[in-house]
Amino acid sequence: MATITRAWALNVQDGQEPAIEEMRQGIAALQATGTELVHPHYSALLAEALWRNGAPGESLRILDEAIAAVNRTGERYYEAELYRLKGEVLLMETRGPEVSQAAMAGKTVVDTEPTVLANAEACFHQSIRIAQQQKAKSWELRAVITLARLYQTQKKQKVARNLLRRIYDEFTEGFDTADLRVAKELLEALR
Repeated sequence: MATITRAWALNVQDGQEPAIEEMRQGIAALQATGTELVHPHYSALLAEALWRNGAPGESLRILDEAIAAVNRTGERYYEAELYRLKGEVLLMETRGPEVSQAAMAGKTVVDTEPTVLANAEACFHQSIRIAQQQKAKSWELRAVITLARLYQTQKKQKVARNLLRRIYDEFTEGFDTADLRVAKELLEALR
């Protein structure tokens, strides 16, 4: 587990592709023990690293396998994040990293296929529903931020702002955390 987490952190910090192979080795070692515990979580970390390194197809396959594992085992604590990531990857898979990065930066995404946008949006809504059912405010915030960014690219600022404002106002502490700082910046951009 430590190998996977360390390699993921290296990949996030420096975009190191060798870290992806280290993550694969860590996941293989974990699977060799026969445990399925936390497998969806670590699969999501690998999928995120692959997505960030330009391999959306493989990332999407791994996320689908992780969602299937969640449904098979009932281990649902990372389920909302799996759907959020799947939506991000769907955006990237259609037109490459520039679409997902545009959505992340709040830029307009015009020529992405409507079906893919609808599927990505459905994943974000599913993530939000799961987080709300689990009363997992941090997961809900992350999914809402991602959906609000997508809406921002579609010139739906008011919808994005209202959605984000609702969840942001539910927090009473932790405003120095990365996700709440991002939410605040996005709210200001959506004015």
